[in-house]
Amino acid sequence: MSNPVRVRFAPSPTGFLHVGSGHSALANWLVARQMGGEFLLRIEDTDVERNRPELVDNVLEMLHWLGLDWDGTPVHQSERGDLYAAAAEKLVAAGSVYFCDCTGDVVQARNKEAGGKPGYDGFCRDRNLEPGPGRAARFRTPHEGRTGWDDLVRGEVSFANADLEDFVVLRGNGAPMFLLANAFDDADMGITHVIRGEDHVNSTPKYLLLVDALGMARPEAFAHMPLLVNEGRKKLSKRRDDVSMSDYRDRGYLPEAMVNYLALLGWGPADGVEVRPISEIIDLYRLADVNASPAFFDQKKLSFVNAETIRGLSSEEFQRRAEPFLTYGAPAVAALASLATEVQERVRTLTEVEPMIEFLVVDEPEMDEASWTKAITKGKAVAEMLDATIARLDALAPGDWAPEHIQAAVSQAAIDAGHVNEEGGPQLSKAQGPVRVAISGRTVGPPLWESITVLGRDRTLARLRGTRASVG
Repeated sequence: MSNPVRVRFAPSPTGFLHVGSGHSALANWLVARQMGGEFLLRIEDTDVERNRPELVDNVLEMLHWLGLDWDGTPVHQSERGDLYAAAAEKLVAAGSVYFCDCTGDVVQARNKEAGGKPGYDGFCRDRNLEPGPGRAARFRTPHEGRTGWDDLVRGEVSFANADLEDFVVLRGNGAPMFLLANAFDDADMGITHVIRGEDHVNSTPKYLLLVDALGMARPEAFAHMPLLVNEGRKKLSKRRDDVSMSDYRDRGYLPEAMVNYLALLGWGPADGVEVRPISEIIDLYRLADVNASPAFFDQKKLSFVNAETIRGLSSEEFQRRAEPFLTYGAPAVAALASLATEVQERVRTLTEVEPMIEFLVVDEPEMDEASWTKAITKGKAVAEMLDATIARLDALAPGDWAPEHIQAAVSQAAIDAGHVNEEGGPQLSKAQGPVRVAISGRTVGPPLWESITVLGRDRTLARLRGTRASVG
């Protein structure tokens, strides 16, 4: 009978949580939640020189933001040194490791002289060196047979043992290598499913040899998730690509949209419906359905998923989510409330909200140069359209300052200015450009009639007259 499912996410605090590690974390979380298992968190912080404690905080904060709740207390490898030392002693006693005093430079020089392949050449395998300062412990990899596993994503994977070098399990200073701590911890914590990135495929046979040598149980299953690549089909890089999870949060992406999109990298639901609640993704997600081929992290598609998720919020929830991104405070909150439905239908991220309503908050809108050129400088009958619009709006009774009356007034102004179609009706597609730029500074934004209504008679007419004066 199989053990209860236990999976783990094991980040290293040498970098911020990025979309690649977030992808792996999500896959583990989905499997745990779908199968009624446990999602454990282990901080792999044995690299003292490179660890940065604040990055642990970032990992925890981003997992909270994504809604990937873990079970129990996070395990820190830095607190388990005695366990790794005992495991290493067991390997030494069994003859599974030997000590080596070769430096990297020495190994490289020896390979160059011999014309051999890169990597360690087994020079110290039969020297019977005693442990000592500067002497690393290497695993005595068997020269015969193969080591493999049935990968839930990639199928049968197997390596010839003769192609595996004698890898280091203890550094020359006695500190455990990542592979020893990783393999020991998985077995010690009862991890049943090891779900991680494709970059770990080549180290998995070493992992399995270590677990066997320690006399511990192998995990029931492995799944190596597809490599995430950029538009140029190159592996996502923290130095080159936009991958920081916190950056996406700060740019107004919703956590449920990010989780939704990450789930789609290498996987898709059978019904083809891609934007859906996480509860449905939990029910549908299967590692066996994940494609092993590299997955393109498409920011345009992420923005689409985010926009669809925003539109799926209630108006009240949309305003609540947008409020932290409104730098103008209460006036911006009030302005958004007056056009929430219209803005919600048009933004892709929450950082786009305030620029869309800023003209309602400031005394004078900042004029977008490209919009001015398109609608004012290159527009037709601009002066006539502004004059006619001013006259028609100024003539509206105070009680008629509402979208339907404003639309009728501007439509009539278009006819007055000569913007007519073949049937003699108003050609608003061209006529309203100068009006929109005059009141908002841009050619795009919320619906014009509702915007003018909220802006009010005095500010609308003042901006139209100011723009008309600039036209000459």
